[in-house]
Amino acid sequence: MTSAARRSRRRSGAQGAARDVHATRIAWHDGIVRGEPVQEGRIDVLVNNAGYGVEGTFEETPLDTFRHQFDVNVFGVIAVAQAVLPRMRERRAGHILFVSSMGGLRAFPGLAAYHGSKFAVEGIAATLAQEVAPFGIHVTAIEPGSFRTDWAGRSMDRVERIIADYDPVFAPIRERRIDMSGQQLGDPAQAGRALLTVVEAGNPPTHLILGSDALRLVADARSTFDAETAAWSELSKSTDFPDGEQIA
Repeated sequence: MTSAARRSRRRSGAQGAARDVHATRIAWHDGIVRGEPVQEGRIDVLVNNAGYGVEGTFEETPLDTFRHQFDVNVFGVIAVAQAVLPRMRERRAGHILFVSSMGGLRAFPGLAAYHGSKFAVEGIAATLAQEVAPFGIHVTAIEPGSFRTDWAGRSMDRVERIIADYDPVFAPIRERRIDMSGQQLGDPAQAGRALLTVVEAGNPPTHLILGSDALRLVADARSTFDAETAAWSELSKSTDFPDGEQIA
């Protein structure tokens, strides 16, 4: 659980809805992350918040940088979730919150590795939500917009620029992201309170977008997607077998 969420919990007087996953151990073997199942204590809520950002154009980002981004943002998240799931399943209760990003629902230039990892988290969370719902376990993907954290500051891995062709597109984006660090719209303390609201809800959502900027930008991307899909729908349908059956 985030420190902001813990402070909000103390102020609200809520009891025992979440705890840190101190018992989880993650091992690295030949580049593969494995999490050992938690054997002690009770975990009601997991806030799965491992992650950092890589900034760089797709062509300029080394393959090893892509791999490390996925090791942390995807495989680290998988390992922790798999470590707590057995106990939640036994108790037929629990809530896993995957901290994704609005960058798991839409893309911007210069963040290919980051977007790839967050799109992966979105797919994992959506699948897991359907698999564990019969056990009374909730899964929510949290999709923050720009928050006043260190994501775009010291924690950001900025890939070295080597291809001048991308300067007109990417140079202004990098400069603005650096200038905006520390001035973002989102308040982390308010995000913590929002997480508590979701955790304490009787019927929590499978997705929660945080921030008015994220709401606007994700809606814009979805509108563009819907329009393009409709415009090309006849070609899409032309690939069907005449006697085929629709999947459920």
